[in-house]
Amino acid sequence: MSEDEVLLQQLFEDDKLTEKQKKIILAAIESFSEKGYAATSTSEIAKKAGVAEGTIFRHYKTKKELLVSIVAPLMAKLIGPFIVNDFHKVLDHPYEHVEDFLRAAIQNRSDIIKKMLPVIKIMMQEIPFQPELREQFLEQVARKTFDRILLVIKEYQDKGQLIEMPTLSAARLAISSIFGYLISRYIFFPDSEWDDELEIERTVQFIMHGLSQR
Repeated sequence: MSEDEVLLQQLFEDDKLTEKQKKIILAAIESFSEKGYAATSTSEIAKKAGVAEGTIFRHYKTKKELLVSIVAPLMAKLIGPFIVNDFHKVLDHPYEHVEDFLRAAIQNRSDIIKKMLPVIKIMMQEIPFQPELREQFLEQVARKTFDRILLVIKEYQDKGQLIEMPTLSAARLAISSIFGYLISRYIFFPDSEWDDELEIERTVQFIMHGLSQR
């Protein structure tokens, strides 16, 4: 069984899908990940799935309904719990130094992206343009982790390891730097030559010191 088929089984184990539906969903995940939702046609999905285009519309009224039928279970059953629970391993660990916390956070998110790259690409591409998916992401992922991140940042500020600024701003800047690296590494420029250990260290040092020579 391929990784995509295992993923499909995890997501829809409670649903009764026909073999054709499974093929359609797998083809849609692959196509949406490679080309994006807007640039993918239902005829392309049908061809990849080995079914007639009309078969798609017998199960899903529109292409958007097909997208939501994939991403909603991804968020509720897999992405949300997996991302949140796995990241709590980092948040719950009492790192003495903030640099060690940042390195662990980057490595953790990197591992998640590598394991779930196709579906994460779909989420990143479509969440900004699909209000219902954006709200689900906020509910399943963002709101369950951001408050914890704020507490951790505040603890390091209280220890004097981070500068005094609004904790919300400090968290936003750190998160932006981390995800800027991860998105460049795995989505925008995956075929470039990367020294991951060095880039992680540079990202940590940038968060800690910026680009100042002082």
